[in-house]
Amino acid sequence: MHAPDPTRRFSERAEAYGKHRPGYPPRAFDELLAELGDASRLVAADIGAGTGISTRLLAERIARVIAVEPNAQMRERALPAENVVWAEGTAEATGLPDCSVDVAAAFQAFHWFEASVAFAEFARIARRRIALVQYERDETQAFPAAYARLIHPYLLDDTESRRVAAMERFSTLAGSRLRRSVVAWSQSLTLDGLLGRVDSTSYLPRAGAAGEALRSGVRQLFAEFARGGTIEMAMNVFVLASDVA
Repeated sequence: MHAPDPTRRFSERAEAYGKHRPGYPPRAFDELLAELGDASRLVAADIGAGTGISTRLLAERIARVIAVEPNAQMRERALPAENVVWAEGTAEATGLPDCSVDVAAAFQAFHWFEASVAFAEFARIARRRIALVQYERDETQAFPAAYARLIHPYLLDDTESRRVAAMERFSTLAGSRLRRSVVAWSQSLTLDGLLGRVDSTSYLPRAGAAGEALRSGVRQLFAEFARGGTIEMAMNVFVLASDVA
């Protein structure tokens, strides 16, 4: 299976992405910014920023964020913030000057990049650190495991395996400078929220018989696991960082 052009694949899913994708736990940002000194003085690039979920949370911690995103529909969904500047660009060609940010990071996006080219671009623009931050379902827990079994027959491409491969590739490129941490996290979802998260997932069908069958399965799964009108999607958030030489 081959993934479509990542710069355009979320154009029709931007609204669902902005509404229903999870955020990131405070500790993930603690790990990302560890040992960099006063966070309120830092400047970071959020590369592949999407609708700005990670951008907003990062902007609450640091002086300034440059959000780099190639997809116009995704950028248009972003909420404005005084210390955030949005730029059209890709991970391989951000358009940012050399050594212009303290940290260059990708949140849930590195698997869409040409890894070695993007890694070099991150290292070019970052003065101090480059990083990958990525969440994955914790399938040791009952609901995420059942959800994985449900969606597996409907996968449209190899995105899930690409995410795993991207973390391995980043680790290889970072070499001995790699800092790795894992933070437990969960997203509480109503039925509408769970259906919205499915709709935001670019490698699952939205329409036709497959889309209807998938959503029917999601409703049944929610009915089985929901407690008090919500389910918990347990996740692990991986923070892979490399200090610039």
